[in-house]
Amino acid sequence: MMKKAASLFIASFILCSPIQASLHIENKAAKPLSKNLIVLIGDGMGPAQVTAARLYSKTVSGTESLHLDDYYVGQTSTFSERMGVDGSIVSGMITDSSAAGTALATGRKTYNSAVSVSNEEVAMPYASVIEAAEAKGKATGIVTTARITHATPAAFASHVRNRKNEAAIASQLLESGVDVLLGGGAAYFTGKILPDFEAKGYSVVKDRAGLQTLTAKHDKVLGLFSRSHFDYAIDRDSSSPSLAALAGKAIELLSAKPEGFVIMIEGGRIDHAAHANDLPTMVKEVLDFDAAVKTAMDFAKKDGSTSVVVTADHETGGLSLGRDNRYELNIDLWNRQKQSSQALNAALEQARTPEEIRKFVQTNTTITDLSDEEARFILKGDGTNYEREGAYNAVISKRLLVGWSGHGHSGVDVGVWAYGPIAELVKGKIDNTDIAKAGATTIGTDLDAVTAGLQAKYWYPKFKTMPDRSVVYPAKALAAKLGASADWDETSGTVRIAKGGTTILANLKDGSVTLNGRAAAYTVHVEKGTLYLSLDAFNELSGLNMTWDPLSERLVLQAG
Repeated sequence: MMKKAASLFIASFILCSPIQASLHIENKAAKPLSKNLIVLIGDGMGPAQVTAARLYSKTVSGTESLHLDDYYVGQTSTFSERMGVDGSIVSGMITDSSAAGTALATGRKTYNSAVSVSNEEVAMPYASVIEAAEAKGKATGIVTTARITHATPAAFASHVRNRKNEAAIASQLLESGVDVLLGGGAAYFTGKILPDFEAKGYSVVKDRAGLQTLTAKHDKVLGLFSRSHFDYAIDRDSSSPSLAALAGKAIELLSAKPEGFVIMIEGGRIDHAAHANDLPTMVKEVLDFDAAVKTAMDFAKKDGSTSVVVTADHETGGLSLGRDNRYELNIDLWNRQKQSSQALNAALEQARTPEEIRKFVQTNTTITDLSDEEARFILKGDGTNYEREGAYNAVISKRLLVGWSGHGHSGVDVGVWAYGPIAELVKGKIDNTDIAKAGATTIGTDLDAVTAGLQAKYWYPKFKTMPDRSVVYPAKALAAKLGASADWDETSGTVRIAKGGTTILANLKDGSVTLNGRAAAYTVHVEKGTLYLSLDAFNELSGLNMTWDPLSERLVLQAG
């Protein structure tokens, strides 16, 4: 009886939640426009990054345009939600990858660092277009040159309050049912988790040769090609596949499934090179991504029932093509760098004299006239976390005649490119949330319905871990989510939480708690004016049997 009552309560909560009341209705399942959907994301790929790659391609190889260029349809905003940090408010005007990934995957805004959960003390999961596709019986895939547990890919198949919880993301990828997972991040798949993937039928591959052996008979694939992110394209050896090779193999495997498929393909290291302000490396990452776009477009044109949408999550570095009042770009120097600054950094850190610095620069770039001032600046470092690598790139960028506003993201709009029926849905000036909504409409899935199902299973509250390792939760916020009232009497120093015939009274002065007038052994904690209580208090209040998942840091309302 209690289980039935709990289920009824959860269902009524989902229908009545203020979150649900604000949902958009354009995601309702409609007649599919395409059988398959391919989403490509150039992480950090702003307008200047695209232009730089085009200019490089034109100058070095004589190619007038990128593969992207034929499919340009508009631009999208990238901002995230406001949030409070240590008493201050972050505007959200400049997004991080997890908030932007959430928008592109789920059609919902959230705060920076959040992965497909809402911006609340008790956060709620948002379903992605990949999760919605799985609910419709489609095959799914995620491909990236970053860690497969990194912010952008994570947003399509996992839910955590903080993107740094990559162990939880790896665990949730195991639960996700995504058929093809290709990327880096092997360091997060150690211990029992890799055998668990194999037990679920995943074929595990670790290099280019392994990738090439895969055929349609491999229903599920986990490809982990590096411990962390892929090496940059400029640094890769023959054992590492290109993004185009990864994308091509993933599409080959998924397209064998009769129900159709949805895949997200990320050029994850454009962002990292731009963070470091390493222009030559960044350009080659954009070209690596552009080749994957060609692979996707070639398939879509041949298939005839595939929509493709391409965009970026944000711009990185504040790149400017031109600087110092000179109407020129030294593009002839852009092709001379032999290694990324990251690969060179260990040697830079060992240098002790300006002459050693000059030797490194000459060997890597053919630049022979480094001044004493420039060499000493590299030895000193640029004053950021990038230290000598940052200073090296600052000096090289000046020679290339490009500029950077810093090592972070910027708030500029980014481009949108599309092919197939989805193109009409993402034309002109849109918001990044429209990418997910358009994707869901294109394949005839209902993001809202799948989101409701997730929210009936999991909640993601803020929490505190006590010295005895017990966990407590914000009383007012969680009580409100459970439909209870929470009244704080500052005069008496008590908090009264009530729902139906159940009343919990917490005395903040002596830490005592009563349940319906009887002493109760709930853990009480007060911090910065917020009362926290242990989970048993909320279970008693609601009649539920919620449990705590410490890895994913979430409350489990129903077994998955």
